[in-house]
This record gives sequence, C-alpha cells and structure tokens, in this order.
Amino acid sequence: QVQLVESGGGLVQAGGSLRLSCAVSGRTGCMFVMGWYRQAPGKERELVASITTGGTTTYADSVKGRFTISRDNAKNTLSLQMNSLKPEDTAVYYCRSTWCNSWGQGTQVTVSS
Repeated sequence: QVQLVESGGGLVQAGGSLRLSCAVSGRTGCMFVMGWYRQAPGKERELVASITTGGTTTYADSVKGRFTISRDNAKNTLSLQMNSLKPEDTAVYYCRSTWCNSWGQGTQVTVSS
C-alpha cells in the first residue's frame, strides 16, 4: 500500500505562482509513474502532468510552458511548480501513483482574477 499526502495549495491572484508537493510513503515502488490531476467544480478529473522514474514528462496542453512537474526519488516526493496561474486553473489538485492507482486526498488551488 502507498500513502500520498499533498500540500501547498492556496489562494493566489492571476499571474501568480504556487508549488504543490506530494509526500509518498509505504510502497515506494509505486512511484514508477506519478502524476498530478485536477478536478474543477462540475468537471471531470483530468491529467495535468505525469513523470516517470527516469524523468520523462507529459503535460496537458492547457498547462504546457506554465507548469513543471518534478520528483525527488531519494526523498520520495513529487512536485508541481505552477507559474502564470489563470482563474481556469482553479481546482482541487490530486497526486496519483499511476503504477498503483492510488490517490492523495487533494489540495485546493484557487486563482482569483
């Protein structure tokens, strides 16, 4: 079993930045492929970015050039640096172990216009 705990959400003005973190404990083998997802009110949960153990990344078109996913394999952490935030980025952001299909509890990000 793996436990995922997100932190770093909050309220920020449009154009601002936030950095999300996800602490992973338990079966760290579940970190083979990790991702950040988000769910806005009334919308389906969507992939924001993912990263493999080797550092291969993918991004949703809507965040390319603004968000950066990274990981520290030694510290078992996953991060998401979010720059140039827009009101449409407002959502609950979730950390996910794709390999083990496990989710964190989510952290709220609110971007005001």
